[in-house]
Amino acid sequence: MKRILEEITGYQQLVVNLKKQKMPVEVLKSFPEFSSSTRSLKQAVAGSGQGIIAEFKRRSPSKEAINLKADVIEIAQSYEQMGAVGMSVLTNQRYFGGSLEDLQLAKSVCKLPILRKDFMVDPYQIYEAKAYGADAILLIANALPSEKLEELAVLAHDLGLEILFEIHQAEEIKKLAPKYIDLIGVNNRNLRTFDVDLQQGLDMLPHLPSELLKISESGIQDRESIEKLIQQGFNGVLVGEFFMKQKRSEQQNRK
Repeated sequence: MKRILEEITGYQQLVVNLKKQKMPVEVLKSFPEFSSSTRSLKQAVAGSGQGIIAEFKRRSPSKEAINLKADVIEIAQSYEQMGAVGMSVLTNQRYFGGSLEDLQLAKSVCKLPILRKDFMVDPYQIYEAKAYGADAILLIANALPSEKLEELAVLAHDLGLEILFEIHQAEEIKKLAPKYIDLIGVNNRNLRTFDVDLQQGLDMLPHLPSELLKISESGIQDRESIEKLIQQGFNGVLVGEFFMKQKRSEQQNRK
């Protein structure tokens, strides 16, 4: 997994370097959303009791087709109607078929806090996230050294963005000081085997700071699993594939 992450983050840096030339930070700062106030994902989760962050993704590295024809406007509105407390939007094109335009459209048609989910490797992406309407960003503990994580976290908070800090092992929580973490994302995927096991995430709970909000991620395939995770101590769940497949079925049934 480390090799795959290195490949992905290396590619991301190349993309960012090209973007800097085409659209400098000063241009991003001129976008209307850059000066707009943000919505708090942290408060939405804390006030919900069982915060569902519903994710928009067309595909993933492990599954080439989840819902390739998904309409982000339609799905963002349906997520809000179903009672989600936030929406996660994959903006990575190469690995997930997403875009910053997806994020921008989702923000424009619903009132949910929007998480930009991507492989964040450079401060430029933080400015980009703010310019396109994100309210929060994802930082992956396993992808970057502590110094880089802190650099990105400080900038995100300076711009009014919240941070979902994703870990795969309990000790990774030490890579970023609690003051920079708005939500902890506990990924249920084993990075050695790629297997998903909800119990792996549950086993981490006692080892995490009690004062921080905890979100369970990956492999959540039904309502019963959501209820179990909340009952056993998670403050919320991030669910993508389960909802996206349901939306695909609805689209097919309408044809």
